[in-house]
Parts: sequence; C-alpha cells; structure tokens
Amino acid sequence: MKISIAILGSTGSIGENILDVVRKDKENLKVVLLTANKNYKKLIQQAKEFKVKNILIYNDKYYEFLKVKLKGRKINIFSRKTKLNKILKKKVDYTICGISGLDGLKPTLDVIKFTKTIASANKESIICGWYLINKKLKKYNTKFIPIDSEHYSIWNLTREYSNNDIEEIILTASGGPLLNSPIRIQKTITPEKTVRHPKWKMGKKISVDSANLMNKVFEIMEASKMFNFDLEKYKIFIHPQSYAHTIIKFKNGLIKMLMHDTDMKIPIFNSIYDKKIKSITSKKINSKTLNNLSFYEVNKLKFPSIKLLKKISKKNTLYDTVIIMANEELVKLFLLNKISLREIVKNLTKIINLKEFKKYFREKPSSLSKIIKVSQLVRLKTNGISV
Repeated sequence: MKISIAILGSTGSIGENILDVVRKDKENLKVVLLTANKNYKKLIQQAKEFKVKNILIYNDKYYEFLKVKLKGRKINIFSRKTKLNKILKKKVDYTICGISGLDGLKPTLDVIKFTKTIASANKESIICGWYLINKKLKKYNTKFIPIDSEHYSIWNLTREYSNNDIEEIILTASGGPLLNSPIRIQKTITPEKTVRHPKWKMGKKISVDSANLMNKVFEIMEASKMFNFDLEKYKIFIHPQSYAHTIIKFKNGLIKMLMHDTDMKIPIFNSIYDKKIKSITSKKINSKTLNNLSFYEVNKLKFPSIKLLKKISKKNTLYDTVIIMANEELVKLFLLNKISLREIVKNLTKIINLKEFKKYFREKPSSLSKIIKVSQLVRLKTNGISV
C-alpha cells in the first residue's frame, strides 16, 4: 500500500524538495493534499503532475480563480475556511509542514488530528507553539519528526537514549557568508550580499539569520522544546563545510556524529521511510572531503547573537514569541535597508529587555490567540523603536 502524503506549503522550498522525493518513487508514495498561499500557477502544475485530487489555497482571491481555471478536472479545490475533516476522510500516513514563519502554526495544529506522522522544519511555529503542538501530538497519538538537518540528526542519534545518557550535544554552524569577513562589514553589507549563503539554498529571512548566527540561537531554543535534554548540554561549533550536522557525546565515552550532503531532501527522505531500507542519490564519501573538515569555537565578538542564549529557557513561555517576532521584524527592516545587519542583534537585545515584555517570561502560551496577540504587540513595538 502506498504511503499517503499531505504537503502544507507545497510551492515553497520544503514542498518542492519533498515532491522531488515523491517524483522518484511514485510506486510507493501518493500525494493526497497540496496547499499554498497564493502561488496558484505552481499549485496547478503540481496537482497535474502528481495527480493530486485535493488542493487548498489560503488566499481567497485565487480560490475563485482556481475554481474557474480547473473546472471540469477531477480536482477538489478548497479555501482556507474549509475544515480538514471535509478533505481528509481518514488519517494520512505523513504530513509535512513547509509553511514558513508563525503562519505555519495554525495549519500544523489543525492537521495533527488527521495524520499519523507530521514533519516540520518551521522554527518559529515550534518555538512559539510547542506547548500546544505537543499537547495535540499526545492527544491524537501523532508522531513528530523534525526535518531541518541539525534537529533531524539529534532525533536520529538520540531517540533510544535519555537525558542521563548524554553529556554534550553539538550543533554545527556554517558561519554563513560573513564568516571570513571583518566585523566592520556587518555595518555596511547589503541585504543582497547577505542572503548569498555559501552552502545552502534558503529563503531570505533564514539566510539573514544564518549570517549573524541567530539561526543557531533559535535551533537551541527549538531543540530545548522538542527534546528532553538539559539546556546546558547544547553547544555550537563553527563548521564551514556543513557536512557534519550534529555531534553527540555520550557519558559512556562514545561520540556519534551524523553527516550528510547539504541537501534538505536527505532528512526529508529519511523522515518518510524512517527505518525502511531505501536508496537516495548522494555523493560518494571521499578522503579529501573528510580531511578538509574543520570545527572551531564561535567568535562572540563577530557573532554577539550567541550571548542571547543566556536569555532562553527550556520552559514554554510567551517570551519565546517575543524573541522570535522581534527578530522577524528586525530582519524585515534590514531587508528594506532601514537598519544594518549589526543592528539586528543590538536592537533585539534592547527590545527583549523591555519591562513590558519581561512579564511574558512567566506566562504559558496556552492558546493560539495569546501567541498571536503577543506577536502583534511585539511587531508594533519593534517597528516603533527601530526605525
């Protein structure tokens, strides 16, 4: 029987990567639902290629257009107002959430009831909403698999171990496009140059986060929610080759390291098939690659974002939303050339230390509406003091 797959955000990079996996194994994989925000042209193309019977578009403007465009075809078209129980009559085997930012949280929460496994690389939704996500995972007995390279590696290497077995967890960072540049460049570099990541093909926002290492701060925040390991066990090493993604040191003296090419399809592929023996095309191991691997400590003068790790907690609180949304707004301002790259972390530190936001350190994210309300407050405040 084929593995049934739902793809939330099929027109983005995560969606395209999983569809490439499906394309190579249509005998065993079947896409039953595609969703998109407004890229209706790509959504139509995907639905036709993969013979998908159900598509959902969140933008109301394009919903009416699609109904006309696909009239007469055996494709069911749904709007954002449609309840998932009208689309998915039984639990699908696997759902991947490729919707970026906090916009991905509600669809993630909604679909948990209707899937056996959910995979996600959405840092914002996991950090801000893990309290809600985890409650639903337990309620509906749904398996969760992280698919960004570092967290997939932690999940893969530690799922048979407990906190008492592990001494250290090292997440690696490429260092981004500014690794070998002088610190002063961060005050003048343009958004166009900043988003040119040397190893990964990513969106603009995550590329900026990678350039100042905020992405690693978020990855430790994310890991602290998903995994039951002490926060102080996490460390970051600069690893420019991006070949080793996580290193785990166990208390018995053993060290395990998970390596793979810089290709998102690899963790996605393995999250679908898990322990089944399947093959994916990847580069051969060669001694030159291994001999050139390097690891070193983070330069905190160049990457002051690392100091923010002192502000994070393993607890699920609304303060997580403050950090996430303030950074998101500051990145937008940088991409609009309104602040410098260096000013992102400087302003972020100022904003999260405001008295009016510190109260959220003690408040649980007990509902989606609370998370959204705090995110709106943070957006307004950030724009007010940063421009």
